[in-house]
Amino acid sequence: MQHLEHERLVFLALGESEADDGERTHLDTCAHCRTELTTLQEVAGLGAETQGLGDLPDPPEHIWQGIQADIRAAEGTAVPAPVAVLTGGDRQQVPGQPRATATEAVTRLDPTRRPHRGRGWSRWAATAVTAVAAAAIGVVGTVTVLRPTDPTPAQTPTVLASAPLAAFGSTPKSAQGDARVLQSGQLHLHVANLPRVPGYYEVWLINPTTMEMFSIGTLGGDADALLPLPPNVDLKSYSVVDVSAEQYDNNTRHSGDSLLRGTLTG
Repeated sequence: MQHLEHERLVFLALGESEADDGERTHLDTCAHCRTELTTLQEVAGLGAETQGLGDLPDPPEHIWQGIQADIRAAEGTAVPAPVAVLTGGDRQQVPGQPRATATEAVTRLDPTRRPHRGRGWSRWAATAVTAVAAAAIGVVGTVTVLRPTDPTPAQTPTVLASAPLAAFGSTPKSAQGDARVLQSGQLHLHVANLPRVPGYYEVWLINPTTMEMFSIGTLGGDADALLPLPPNVDLKSYSVVDVSAEQYDNNTRHSGDSLLRGTLTG
């Protein structure tokens, strides 16, 4: 079986494009590619939670040496030359940065981005993403070493509100999911058994009193997604989480075809 290329899986994990029908079929039947895509998205969430750590002081040199030694021992590969990464809009040089592996990537989904069929992707873009992933993972490792007794590690997010998602309307009853509002200002979604649609899935917050709504992002072909919430969003008013089926029609309004719904509490 020919697996999906790593660069393609990186872009799917980033939400830069949607999986086509052939790729979805492959992911449904190939445990290897499905596991790699899930791991990429998990690392994406980890990287997103370290965005506020940009002002930490540079770690001691022995920290980087320890990271390099662990990478060499685990992978048996040489540490590459220092790579330049973007942090807070400024280009910085990271000395002795370890090589990123096939399971390391960082994602931040854009709630205003809609998927586009056929959009190109290139090896240099995937390489840049992997370099940013390596930098984020290096920061997380440094924090863990410097604060080994921290009772609330970055990879354990605080949940402020949650909602079970149930099938809505004519959606098969086997479809389900859950939504969690994280203290980091993100919405984590897990869905299962969604029916196949010719377009894509979009996530909305709805005010049940006025039925006003706005989109916070789209779902790819995986079961999990991490979407940024707008700053200062009023979750007491916009308390309903809705997953809809949308068409590639350049229409930004809700299609009226809701698949899952649930009300946030907490």
